[in-house]
Amino acid sequence: MDYKSRPDDKLDKVQNNIASIIDHTNLHPDATEKQIEKLCQEATEWNTASICVAPFYVKKCSELLLGTEVDVGTVVGFPLGFHHNYVKVSEAEQAIEDGASELDMVINIGALKDGRDEVVLEDISKIVQIAEGQILKVIIETALLTNKEIVKACQLALEAQADFVKTSTGFANEGATLENVKLMRKTVGSSLGVKAAGGIRTYKQAIEMYKAGANRIGTSSTSKIIAGS
Repeated sequence: MDYKSRPDDKLDKVQNNIASIIDHTNLHPDATEKQIEKLCQEATEWNTASICVAPFYVKKCSELLLGTEVDVGTVVGFPLGFHHNYVKVSEAEQAIEDGASELDMVINIGALKDGRDEVVLEDISKIVQIAEGQILKVIIETALLTNKEIVKACQLALEAQADFVKTSTGFANEGATLENVKLMRKTVGSSLGVKAAGGIRTYKQAIEMYKAGANRIGTSSTSKIIAGS
């Protein structure tokens, strides 16, 4: 599916193949290599859009998923976003070298809340340059933002020419909400994808997020969602 597709264009297809919009995720700090191997095996069986793993496991996953249709995704500046930009750039470069085709980067949340738009814009823009040819998702951590700040973060991601805006790391006090997904979709229109992540554990929740405007779902509850429960 085109990541910029309007959600209502493909509803029937998604309802019949929810795996097609899922980023099958394991970002637990205690994730073992065996668990990551299982994640890749499951993603291949279900044909999810991608997996999302810690940078340390990208090379391994790229080898395991070679020849499949499942993309390898990882995180940058995760989970707090307050890293110096050169650290994020280095992370992005290494991830791409290791085989990542999707990057989920956390913005500098404090700078956004301070109104330092130029800092946030530069932070995103430099990763956009590094990620040329790869998909870049910008995590704005909606749980920590006002509606006005959510709109501003989305506008900056648009200006920087990222590919997606993403609700959450899953490490804050709240994950994706329908209201925030709707606001993000309204702000970016059809110019960017919207990824909902954090707390999505059922098929019903995933479909509701899709209807609200998300066209990617980040979750570690993929098996339950695919089972329709």
